[in-house]
Amino acid sequence: MAGSSFGQSFVVTTFGESHGPAVGCVVDGCPAGVPLDSEDIARALERRRPGQNALTSPRRELDQPRILSGVYEGLTLGTPIAITVDNTNARGKDYAAWQDQFRPGHADFTWHARYGHRDPRGGGRASARETVGRVAAGAVAEALLAALAQRDGRPVPRILAWTQQIGAVTAAESAPIDRAQVDASPVRCPDADASAAMVAAIETAQRDRDSLGGVVRCVVLDLPAGLGDPVFDKLTGLLGHALGSLPAVRGVLFGDGVAAVTLRGSQHNDPFTRLADGRIATTSNHHGGTLGGISSGMPLRLDVLFKPVATIPQPQQAIGVDGPPAPLTVTGRHDPCVVPRAVPVVEAAVAMVLADLSLRLGRL
Repeated sequence: MAGSSFGQSFVVTTFGESHGPAVGCVVDGCPAGVPLDSEDIARALERRRPGQNALTSPRRELDQPRILSGVYEGLTLGTPIAITVDNTNARGKDYAAWQDQFRPGHADFTWHARYGHRDPRGGGRASARETVGRVAAGAVAEALLAALAQRDGRPVPRILAWTQQIGAVTAAESAPIDRAQVDASPVRCPDADASAAMVAAIETAQRDRDSLGGVVRCVVLDLPAGLGDPVFDKLTGLLGHALGSLPAVRGVLFGDGVAAVTLRGSQHNDPFTRLADGRIATTSNHHGGTLGGISSGMPLRLDVLFKPVATIPQPQQAIGVDGPPAPLTVTGRHDPCVVPRAVPVVEAAVAMVLADLSLRLGRL
């Protein structure tokens, strides 16, 4: 199906439906000799796996990856890397009662309008289950970024995302140190006070049979200047494409984001300086690491905005292909808030973009 691939030099194609036999990806363009094994991918998938705690979907998936091709004795071969993850806890029958109904907030109607035929089991390809393939591909992308950086004697770019906001609760502005600090929170928020308030907000929404949205913040450290292509393939443009295509995303903001519109140019411009090692930098980072869509060498900073989960177990008005609107109460296994499990998905999408642009330039 058109639209299931991303990238030019590092091409990722995902496959599979939420309640089909398996999901996964094919990564084409990764050079030979990159260290990679299934454990690298399994660690990434473990962070987005459902059933992690009472705040996530109770669907119990092991999410154990199998590398079918493209890797031998722990090194990539330069050929397509196929990775599959079995759906071991799928329950497609749970959706039989409303398979002919278009659920509010879901892609049921629009997929029917586009194709005239769809998989109603958990949303099929429109389900967040599809992101398993993206996270697996992101693990390959991070391995490639590390190999290219080490080859050229550069620091390895560090991609770090966390939960910045859930509902009305916002974390402090300070960035976490590493992923371990992020994962220590049940909602992946490094601010302990905000984390506790976020947990309480999600639990309240669960009791109300409702859901919440929020914001994932991501930074990339040690990203050199010069990454990105004009005009349509700007770094910001490709990140917006990759991140905007994630399920439930409603916006991607760079640098100061919306706050930039309240500033004057004299406030938003970042003065240049020369560091002790001769590199050019800026004394502030309102631009968020990109100027003209090309990396500046300052930390890349972006926010990804997620809407509230559409599947809520309370009566709503639905409609079918035929017949008048009618009440529908959807049950099943769903997250009350996607944001905590979206954190590794955002990191994977960013890694895919950086890997693709790095191969185009032959640098990092």
